[in-house]
Amino acid sequence: MVREADRRIIDYANLFFPSIVRFSIFIIFFWFGILKVLEASPASPLVLSLLAETLPFITPETFLICFGVLEMIIGIAFLVPRFERPAILLLFIHMVTTVLPLFILKSIAWQSAFVPTLEGQYIIKKLLVSPPIYVLEIRLWVLANTASYLRVRLEQTTRLSCVIRHNS
Repeated sequence: MVREADRRIIDYANLFFPSIVRFSIFIIFFWFGILKVLEASPASPLVLSLLAETLPFITPETFLICFGVLEMIIGIAFLVPRFERPAILLLFIHMVTTVLPLFILKSIAWQSAFVPTLEGQYIIKKLLVSPPIYVLEIRLWVLANTASYLRVRLEQTTRLSCVIRHNS
């Protein structure tokens, strides 16, 4: 009885988990991206400080809009399964830029050693959200390749059984 309940829970999770994760990622990235585009993001000062240190030749307004649109694109791309791979690449690039303040803007990101500021906590939390996304992508890749492998094996087995029947 316990095993049956466990199997049902796992089957249910396998059925709905990818969609729930995709929608959650969409909400986070689209919401925070649109806040930047609308100039309402509380993260804007941090983003602009990093911009001043790394790419001072880009105007702050242009960068915030482009960065916000990038976040919105990442969110939308995760809703469409066939766009997950490009979304993963964009997410990786985004995460690199997200982590930079921990190293470049130490006075903004850290109160003292191993004690992050509120901004530092925001960055660390965002960094820790990305591994489940990569795990989801790997899981979906394995499922897709397993299905392809099984299809090929089924075709080979079917052809082999036809040859055996024909030769018998």
